[in-house]
Amino acid sequence: MCSVNARVLSFCLCLGLSTTAAMAALKPGDAAPDFTVQAAQGGREFQFALAEALKKGPVVLYFYPKSFTKICTAEAHEFAENIGNFEALGASVIGLSADPVEVQREFSRMECRDKFPVGADPSLSVIAAYDAKFEGRAMASRTSYVISPDGKIVSAYTDPEAAKHIENALAAVGKWREEHKR
Repeated sequence: MCSVNARVLSFCLCLGLSTTAAMAALKPGDAAPDFTVQAAQGGREFQFALAEALKKGPVVLYFYPKSFTKICTAEAHEFAENIGNFEALGASVIGLSADPVEVQREFSRMECRDKFPVGADPSLSVIAAYDAKFEGRAMASRTSYVISPDGKIVSAYTDPEAAKHIENALAAVGKWREEHKR
């Protein structure tokens, strides 16, 4: 009886997780909330302003729960390995979590491999504006957005696993680029 209850509980938990995959609160076409945060790249701190980044092209904004955790570190490595692909499409990337900028400074250097900035949102204000808060916790969910230079959401994706975030973001930027050839 106990093993049946455990299987039912496991199934229900999996079902609950699967219904959240691929869903994000902001939808394509929505206006992306503007923000400025303390950020770090290559161990150097600076102010990251979304409006400024959008002047250069699309921005991939990805939220992640906690720096230096297994999945978040793997995701940072994957983004770092694909920065050249994003840049070839004219896009930039920023990761954002509730970690303080002191933590982000080291995470940017060690795990993002100096390739892209990570922002600090310890107040959860940007995380809340993008409805990317991990339910019941003071951290971000694993949610990624592609934002067009006109400040509109092109793509939104939420999944607790990191595997498809980079793939989906590259596809969304590529599709946007194809539709907006200049």
